[in-house]
Amino acid sequence: MAENIIKWGIIGCGEVTKYKSGPAFSKIANSEVVAVMSRDLSKAEAYAKDRGIPKWFNDAQSLVNDPDVNAVYIATPPSSHATFAIMSMKSGKPCYIEKPMAGSYEECSRINRISEMTGVPCFVAYYRRYLPYFQKVKQMIEDGTIGNILNIQLRFAVPPRDLDYNKEQLPWRLQPDISGGGYFYDLAPHQIDMIQYIFGIIIDVQGYKSNRGHLYEVEDNLSACFRFESGLVGSASWCFVAHDSARDDRIEVVGDKGMICFSVYTYDPIEVYTENGRIEIPVENPTYVQQPMIQRVVDHLLGKAECCCKGESATLTNWVMDKILGKI
Repeated sequence: MAENIIKWGIIGCGEVTKYKSGPAFSKIANSEVVAVMSRDLSKAEAYAKDRGIPKWFNDAQSLVNDPDVNAVYIATPPSSHATFAIMSMKSGKPCYIEKPMAGSYEECSRINRISEMTGVPCFVAYYRRYLPYFQKVKQMIEDGTIGNILNIQLRFAVPPRDLDYNKEQLPWRLQPDISGGGYFYDLAPHQIDMIQYIFGIIIDVQGYKSNRGHLYEVEDNLSACFRFESGLVGSASWCFVAHDSARDDRIEVVGDKGMICFSVYTYDPIEVYTENGRIEIPVENPTYVQQPMIQRVVDHLLGKAECCCKGESATLTNWVMDKILGKI
């Protein structure tokens, strides 16, 4: 970009912008937030004034058109990601989209086509790729700590949330026309992106879904098996209506010289099993977990570094999820 400061406009004022991403934009050199948008103008105004942001809007096109904005962060539910991303790129402004990239593989492909056509980059917030915790896991696997990788097993189980029992007003994540497909579409993307980041592209996947808790209409239990381009195989299971005692967040990587186990959401100490026994490796992450990723996006836009998490690689995760759900 010709400018030497990335001036962000944020579309969406939800929880993710308050704690995980929003504060990081202004903690990075040559980066600042200059505008924010919410459909509720009073909410946008309160958000902006509380954070010293000079402009606020209740219309996304107005924010994108603002001459002070030269990059756009899209932090809305997935159903609107494609619309806002395309709007941004057609205006010549790079976009940084919350995960998942969009509500379907097809919509991701549309975003990529516009990015290619306009030459304007699109990035997706799979920020775990740049967190020290996962960088450590990737390094140990590449260093051969557990030898040749043989198999991967992913397990995730959480109990229902209080709002899941309110059939009259279910959260948006349980409305597939907004979220793309239940809690699976909200929580599985980081897990699927991470295993592809470490182990390569998944080229074949079979999935099964069911509703066992009957709290809502979308799937609450899923299982899948998959094969990577390298020939490596693995399996995964997700349960969103488990008893509290059955909570699980674990990826097991089995090698011919041991095993590495790590979590995706709880950041439990990394466990390493070898012939020398078991060790735990705690790794601290930054206060604002998206900061390393946003730093890389800013550096990319300023021509200082390459960000690996563009639309093309993020689309692979939507393809896997849509295959598991039987959408494609």
